[in-house]
Amino acid sequence: MNANVPPLPFSTRLWFAWVCFFRVLFDGVFAGRVRALDTAPAGDDVRSPGQQDTTARTTSERDVIEPAASNDAALQLLALFQREGRLIDFLQQDVTAFPDADIGAAARVVHDGCRKALAAHFEIKPVRDEREGGPVTLDVLEPNAVKLVGKVSGTAPFRGTLRHRGWRVESLRLPKLVDGYDPHVLAPAEVEL
Repeated sequence: MNANVPPLPFSTRLWFAWVCFFRVLFDGVFAGRVRALDTAPAGDDVRSPGQQDTTARTTSERDVIEPAASNDAALQLLALFQREGRLIDFLQQDVTAFPDADIGAAARVVHDGCRKALAAHFEIKPVRDEREGGPVTLDVLEPNAVKLVGKVSGTAPFRGTLRHRGWRVESLRLPKLVDGYDPHVLAPAEVEL
């Protein structure tokens, strides 16, 4: 890792986290690289074998990031959340000055719309079937499906309390992109005449 990399502002980190979430969800190779970064000791330079050092790029090359074609599905899903639940409008709005009741009312509308979009395009099931708060025994640890938290030591079987059942995508049904569709336009501007 390059220790001279300046920290990103909060708004950039928020957008980056959103993009990375969907990229990790839909791109297994990218997810593996992120996991390698997350598990590497601090200060290690983590690269795939044969990956070249890109630190010599000019500032303008680093500042312009073109989304890869694999991001289209993530952008399409974000557009669906905007269309059904006005998610981007809600997240882009500075809500610090609004009363909690107004934020709660807006969140209900956003929640309903986004939940509708999620249900229409994903079949999502819990990773674990046990009830949250109940006991669970893990005879085999599936590191991609179960995260151990708390005082972790020893080997399987692990016995503990299920804090979150987790979520797994069983199927995904995104509409096919038509020719001429620009996935970077999440919501077109509206002009009333």
